[in-house]
Amino acid sequence: MSACKRLLHFVKHRSLWTHVRRNVTTWSPVGAAFNAAHHKRPNVFEKNGLFGVPELSCPAGFQAATEKALKNTERLVERACSCPPGVETVESFDRLSDGLCKVADLADFVKVAHPDPAFREAAEKACIDIGTVVEKLNTNVELCKSLKILLESPDIVAQLDPDTRRVAELFMFDFKISGIHLDDKLRKEAVALHVKLLDLNNEFLVGSHLPNRIASSAIPEHLQPHFADEGSFIQVGGLHADSPNDLVREIAYRIYLYPNADLMECLDELLKCRYKLAKLVGYDSYGHRALKGTMAKTPGLRGSFGTFKLSGCVCHTISLNTICFAHGRYNTEPSLYSPYLSLGACMEGLNNLFSQLYGVSLMSEHASAGEVWSEDVRKLAVVHETEGLMGYIYCDFFQRQDKPHQDCHFTIRGGRQCQETGQYQLPVVVLMLSLPHPTKRAPTLLTPGMMENLFHEMGHAMHSMLGRTRYQHVTGTRCATDFAEVPSILMEYFATDYRVISQFARHYETGQPLPENMVARLCESKKVCGAADTQLQIFYAVLDQIYHSQPQNHTTTDILKEMQQKYYGLPYTQNTAWQLRFSHLIGYGAKYYSYLMSRAVASMVWKQCFVQDPLNRDMGERYRRQMLAHGGAKEPMLMVEGMLQRQPTMEDFVDALVSELNLNFETFLMDSES
Repeated sequence: MSACKRLLHFVKHRSLWTHVRRNVTTWSPVGAAFNAAHHKRPNVFEKNGLFGVPELSCPAGFQAATEKALKNTERLVERACSCPPGVETVESFDRLSDGLCKVADLADFVKVAHPDPAFREAAEKACIDIGTVVEKLNTNVELCKSLKILLESPDIVAQLDPDTRRVAELFMFDFKISGIHLDDKLRKEAVALHVKLLDLNNEFLVGSHLPNRIASSAIPEHLQPHFADEGSFIQVGGLHADSPNDLVREIAYRIYLYPNADLMECLDELLKCRYKLAKLVGYDSYGHRALKGTMAKTPGLRGSFGTFKLSGCVCHTISLNTICFAHGRYNTEPSLYSPYLSLGACMEGLNNLFSQLYGVSLMSEHASAGEVWSEDVRKLAVVHETEGLMGYIYCDFFQRQDKPHQDCHFTIRGGRQCQETGQYQLPVVVLMLSLPHPTKRAPTLLTPGMMENLFHEMGHAMHSMLGRTRYQHVTGTRCATDFAEVPSILMEYFATDYRVISQFARHYETGQPLPENMVARLCESKKVCGAADTQLQIFYAVLDQIYHSQPQNHTTTDILKEMQQKYYGLPYTQNTAWQLRFSHLIGYGAKYYSYLMSRAVASMVWKQCFVQDPLNRDMGERYRRQMLAHGGAKEPMLMVEGMLQRQPTMEDFVDALVSELNLNFETFLMDSES
């Protein structure tokens, strides 16, 4: 073959992918940035360190950052205690909180996500050091007294703006639940329990993500490649729920969920300490303490969302849905969808959506050496068309060794109005996913589930970006737990609406759009799985409530077995302890019902405000103004009422959830006959 022919032959076989690359580069830079291959950054020492923090160019920097924050804390405590009661008091408290959170929040992320064990260890120590100081501050009598004088002075309170008054009340609430009203002996006991819980929380959180291992000889040889190899052992780090092989899923389930005696003891002690602390500071249970200030307000299954009624409705829906599933109506194999959902396309879709709803664009920025913890992390600037730069999102999207297989949003720095400079402190967040890396032949391709998770986490990010609260104590997602998931779940509705999807879902090789009937099938299939998933969420919520009520005379496994039999359709598997993988018990202890509550609110907002036109700018601005802008500075139910322009009842929430699951049964029968 001549050189010319060889060149033509090469061009012929490469033209398809080259054509795609030309198409990709015609998108906005954010789409191209996420579909491009990773480029290694030069290993050049720069002083900015992680997230641009100078001290964090090495692990030892965490100690320096901690010491700097603690020194600043002493100064602000003195100022808060000495200044005359008023706005300055609350501002001092917020600056105090901000200084500690800047280290603690960043360390919370680094301790689970940084690939370097030295960084993770240093970050974990910083978390414990800062946490210990926070618990001592929450029982500092003089500090509390300065706030109490303010809140007990009607004339001064009357002059406070609503946000300042609410933040002052929230700080006082923190004092009360920490036992500030106790005598010296009991107050010291409360501090000791708080410090012990910090250690137990961390131990359980880390342990809940650790893999289990088994001798390789115990697994059939032809199945061993599905799991991580560790010499003469096989390591199982997840449930392998997406595997098409039944036996692989069963092996993963039994091994990954096999009880760990040490972790079981840790969970038992954690629940005991939580109950003891709640009783010590005046609550009937940890659930009563945790739900103060939420939309649900009271614990117990009926108080936290009418679960009994909901469970009955969902069981009926599942029985109907299962008939459709058994008939094999839906062909929603993820591999059919993935070619249309390249990561770059999905990011372009998010960019378009935010631009149309809020006038906001996602701008890809180059991260300096030392600023990020892995070379495949992308940095986005969030820019409003008139307000300018809103904040930064670091996108840690790709799989790597020792990275948790969990999609998460982390606040690194909260937004606040800096009275000392007159500037607004821009929020910084991280979105963490576990997506496959691009290959030489194709960009990263997402399944529909991955795409929905991306939209979900970006909902959290935009909550952080679009809030413009005066105080960082209530910035973005720092709000009631049962409200915090509303913006993220609402984004899932956009992710499955064809009017939104049609703007970005294109085949990465041919450029063809995703057919509308495929999107319709996907949405209907979600109702089938949605009924089962809602029942599962009910089971999780009930289990969480029982664990955090009065002490039980049963093991956590016995309680799980009983609740699973009562609230979930699948039987308990012997010699498993799923609760030891329930990492949400740490961040969502007694509040796991929040996912159900938030989904109900999101459903109502979608149907009333966006279903007619998901790209309506006026409705997007109203949503930002009523729900996103306030963070936790406004009562959550008042934000919901402002958006819906009515007062919803618990029955409305239950009905909203159940209505999501109703299939068009006549349509199913017609489709089956045809």
